[in-house]
Amino acid sequence: MPRSEGSDATRRPTMSDVAARAGVSRQTVSLVLGDKPGPNAHTREHVLRVAEDLGFHADTAAQLLRRARSRQLGVLFTMEHSLDPLVIEGLYATAARLDYSIVLGAILPTRGVRKAVDELLGLRCEAVILIGLSIESPAHLTKVAEQVPVVEIGQHTGAPGIDSVRVADVDGAKLAVDHLVELGHRRIVHVDGAALPGSADRRAGYRDRMREHGLAEHTEVLPGDYTEESGARAARELLGRSEMPTAVFAANDSCAEGLMHTLGRAGVRCPEDVSIVGYDDSRTACLSYVDLTTIRQDATEMAEFAVQACAERLDDQRTATKDVVLKPILTPRGSTAAPA
Repeated sequence: MPRSEGSDATRRPTMSDVAARAGVSRQTVSLVLGDKPGPNAHTREHVLRVAEDLGFHADTAAQLLRRARSRQLGVLFTMEHSLDPLVIEGLYATAARLDYSIVLGAILPTRGVRKAVDELLGLRCEAVILIGLSIESPAHLTKVAEQVPVVEIGQHTGAPGIDSVRVADVDGAKLAVDHLVELGHRRIVHVDGAALPGSADRRAGYRDRMREHGLAEHTEVLPGDYTEESGARAARELLGRSEMPTAVFAANDSCAEGLMHTLGRAGVRCPEDVSIVGYDDSRTACLSYVDLTTIRQDATEMAEFAVQACAERLDDQRTATKDVVLKPILTPRGSTAAPA
């Protein structure tokens, strides 16, 4: 005889089922599954084991439908920038602390900002956070900002009604040049980030500081972007020359890593032959086999500001626009040394 739709064999287990099997209250199950304080470690482990045994999964969609507010923050990222994972990790941590949740949306060559934003709004996201996106149509974001709060991380388009948080990239580039000059370098090349967020300021900071150090004749900018392949291309360009620069300031850490790996395969040692400075202080920069000198952007601080900015607009009805500029920090490691 076929099972009915309401039979135990086909019915989806509920939080009440978990509570009954575990011998605790439904409220205790809610606290454990929501990772909220209250239950002790033993109770948490017991409830989680029972939930797993029953195959319980929270019906997030149903919970959202029952709420007057979703308390969801949509986050758009490109998966191309070395800082993105650190920022996203910080967003999740801060959102949880403020009782918000994160919904991620990736920007791809076949999936633009407009489509991704529309999807996030369709999922009842109450705000949109953009991580290091090149925005072709700020006017569209202005219209979005009329509906929900919008926060930019890593850039400032100046679009009306949009909050932003970024690092002072001009100053960051100057820190990189200062560090190399103090080590004794003169022939310092910059591989830039094309039109990507922050790249114009980093390029300007490099040019300004080289001039201020009396090194204008050694100023050279090679085209690049924020990928390892762009660093590899720049390395191949340098390897084809009769004389190499003694130092390179890369657009970001990924670009720097592409430079290091390609030069290394050609027998050029870092830092003995060429010193390299990156930008971001990504997770890979501090690995022992990379050991990259870099300019640190505080991903956690940027993430905290972005979530708090959303909460201020949603919960406190703030209307004034904020643009926060953070201080970059030089993080010296083993990829830089005095020139031979």
